[in-house]
Amino acid sequence: MIQLVCASANPDKVVEIQRLLDGVVDLLPRPADVPDVVEDADTLLGNARLKAAALCAATGKPAVADDTGLEVDALDGAPGVHAAHYAGEGCSYADNRAKLLSELVGSADRRAAFKTVAIVVWPDGTELHVEGVCPGVITTAERGEIGFGYDQVFQPDEGDGGTFAEMGIDAKNAISHRGRAFRALLTELAQR
Repeated sequence: MIQLVCASANPDKVVEIQRLLDGVVDLLPRPADVPDVVEDADTLLGNARLKAAALCAATGKPAVADDTGLEVDALDGAPGVHAAHYAGEGCSYADNRAKLLSELVGSADRRAAFKTVAIVVWPDGTELHVEGVCPGVITTAERGEIGFGYDQVFQPDEGDGGTFAEMGIDAKNAISHRGRAFRALLTELAQR
């Protein structure tokens, strides 16, 4: 198995990534002494690259990172790359969902897409990146208890009509943006 250091500091993401890579990649935890990486790029790839490169430099080992955005058509692609802090620095998942729902009140266009970029950076500077996309709609109210982030308000086009938060973890991972990105990453890694 290939060993990769996980660059994510988000424990919810780490659980999903571990589940997606289980049995194929030995995912090493992010060292506690590595400071948070400032994600100030204006693209998902840029932010993912910043995280992976920083962890690779800190550990001397190949590192994997991802960055995810939620692009809502009626909001001209917002929150996009700023999805994690949409309601402001230090905001909660619930704060982000509340802001999103309030901005869409009265909007007939609720189309949206989750996008994830996953990247591996090796100590020699080589990198590999892929993208996963999941189209869907933003619901008018929160539904479901499973998951994190915007899962309670995102209803993917695929599936049984439920939000990500109403699906089981395996059902979500089968169609989600992150699931698609990390399966594509595994395919690319297998060809190296």
